[in-house]
Amino acid sequence: RTRGCAAMKFNSAVSGSRRKCRKAHFTAPSSIRRKLMTASLSKELRQKYGVRSMPIRKDDEVQIVRGKFAKEPAGKVTAVYRRRFCIYIDRIIKEKANGSQVPVPIEASNVQIVKLKLDKDRKSLLDRKKAGRQGGADKGKGKVSEKDVAMADVD
Repeated sequence: RTRGCAAMKFNSAVSGSRRKCRKAHFTAPSSIRRKLMTASLSKELRQKYGVRSMPIRKDDEVQIVRGKFAKEPAGKVTAVYRRRFCIYIDRIIKEKANGSQVPVPIEASNVQIVKLKLDKDRKSLLDRKKAGRQGGADKGKGKVSEKDVAMADVD
């Protein structure tokens, strides 16, 4: 019998059980939540750093790409609320019935990082991630070109 989630499991140390995966996600400590709250980088940043995504942090500039606020201009992250798995962005606010303004929580997966706040730790992380990606490319991993596909049919 197959389940709705038919993803292949590569790591035997990690459970494929929906119940256990959900429990691990919602009881994850802050250090793990940091990695869970990652966002993809814009095309320009991808070209510049050779990295696809990064954990989000407070002073990054992000563009919302999904949801009600997707048309809004890029804004700065004012807070990363790991307990609630959400981020707050300046100028993304709603007005309550009593007239007070409150920030709207946005999921990190719904944004794209446009500008990174770089410090020495973040730079070293970018270098490590780039080196890991290039290591895979050396072993012949990565995107397959049309030329490779055409050559596969030659036999």
